[in-house]
Amino acid sequence: MTEPETLRAEREQVGELGREMLAQGLTRGTGGNVSVRSDDHVAISPSGVPYEEVTHETVPVVDLDGERIRGELKPSNETPMHTILYRERDDVGGIVHTHSPYASTFASLNEPIPASHYLIAYAGTEIPVAGYEPPGTEALGELAAEAMGADCDAVLLKNHGVMAVGATGADALEVAQMVEYCARIHYQAINVGEPELLPESEVRKLREMFSETYGQQ
Repeated sequence: MTEPETLRAEREQVGELGREMLAQGLTRGTGGNVSVRSDDHVAISPSGVPYEEVTHETVPVVDLDGERIRGELKPSNETPMHTILYRERDDVGGIVHTHSPYASTFASLNEPIPASHYLIAYAGTEIPVAGYEPPGTEALGELAAEAMGADCDAVLLKNHGVMAVGATGADALEVAQMVEYCARIHYQAINVGEPELLPESEVRKLREMFSETYGQQ
């Protein structure tokens, strides 16, 4: 296998994104996982390895069926959920799974995060909740893909955490950050009063604006 086929850049990015996820407080310890896709191959976090110790050599590569094709270490036990989302969404090039505290609070309450802040538009018109299934199962991945659909970039996993997707791994991490920020704002708002929610039509306009005009497009 030649060097380009090893997905070196994608494997390096998995480690970088994992360390950034940890630094941002989106998970603790070895919790959560990250993957980056290249065509029909996926570089994904190794199971149980501290993010500080993840190097490109330690990052496994799997195919879209979850079969390991590169690397000595076992891939994340959430590999089925990642590969299901990649198979369902051709637009997705990166996935970040977090246990961020505010968003996970709403996941435990089985409550979607509504549009009480405009930055929700980075992820969807609201952040839906997928039903509970044990971690690492195909059933959990199927529920996550169903709840996310084709027009949402994040989903809460009931009694668990968050799955965020993006065109790149960096985009997926940014979505995860926005989900946690909006979860915190909404948590604070409902503990002070009754937040005013943005109408869905306005959030859809914002999503279009973000995708077409925001940043150095």
